[in-house]
Formats: sequence, C-alpha cells, structure tokens
Amino acid sequence: MRRIVTALRIFAAAIFNGSIAAQAQLLLRGGAVSPQPGLATEPAPQRPPAAQRSEALDLLAALQREARFVDFIQEPLDGYSDAQVGAAVREVHRGCAAVLERLFQLEPLLPDPEGARVEVPAGFDAGRIQLTGKVAGTPPFAGRLVHHGWRAARCEVPMWSGTPEAARVVAAAAVELA
Repeated sequence: MRRIVTALRIFAAAIFNGSIAAQAQLLLRGGAVSPQPGLATEPAPQRPPAAQRSEALDLLAALQREARFVDFIQEPLDGYSDAQVGAAVREVHRGCAAVLERLFQLEPLLPDPEGARVEVPAGFDAGRIQLTGKVAGTPPFAGRLVHHGWRAARCEVPMWSGTPEAARVVAAAAVELA
C-alpha cells in the first residue's frame, strides 16, 4: 500500500514540477537521482534490452487503437461505394486528429493563411521555410504562401512497456470467447 501512495505522490508532483518529472524519467531509465533537486546523475551503463520498440511503432499503435488507422489503410476499398468510404474516412480522420493533438499539439509554423503574401527575411531557417518556384538572388524574398507548415508544440509518445516478443506488435489479435 505504501508503494501505491508513493507512486501517486510522484505522479502528482511530476505533473506540476518539471524537475521532479525529469528525475522520475531518469529513475525509470535506471539512473540514480541525487537527493538535491536538479542534480540527477546519468544512468549507469546497462546492456540494451533484448528487444526495443520504436516510437514510430508506438505512434502507429496509438493511431490503430484510437482511430483504426491500420485497419482502414489495409482494407481494399474497391468493393465499397464512395459514400461508404466517406463515412469510414470521417471516423478515421476524427480519431487520427485526436491522437495527433494529444501527442503532438500541432500548430502552424506561419500564422498567415495559405495564398497570403509573405516576406522571407535574410538569414531565414531553411528547415522552417522551403522556397519553391523561381528562386534567384538573395533574401529577403517576397512570395505567396503555398503551405503554412506544421510544428509539434510537444512530443509525448507514451513509453511502451510490453514484452520483447510483442515489440513489433501494432495491434494485438482479438479473440472473443463464448
């Protein structure tokens, strides 16, 4: 019972204190935490686990679990009417959007609407702004915004805690018992 109370206290503290959250993450990775806040030590070298799971698979599993994304993509659509496909797309779209918002909180890179005239300053970051069309000369440039871009305000893919045998499972098989 004492461990449950401790876990709940750490959970609540980690939500409101980034330092405590960082120390808890370090402990979960096998590191040691200093008794003084903010002085966490690096984890001791350990052998890597037998099987690791990619965060990409965690994301794919979340999209499947909450939006049936993989089921939809893997389903041949030739035998369905456009209305049937459209109805299915609405549900998959809604679920995928919810997963992306929860895990990444996507926001536009540029606030302007597509089609707006924008200025690209000298020293712009090519990782944030891609120039297309007739690119000549030196910045600053003026052009039409074709796509506002996206930025993840956060990246909180949940940590996987399954077995090595299930490391590449995107969705478990479901068996209904009678």
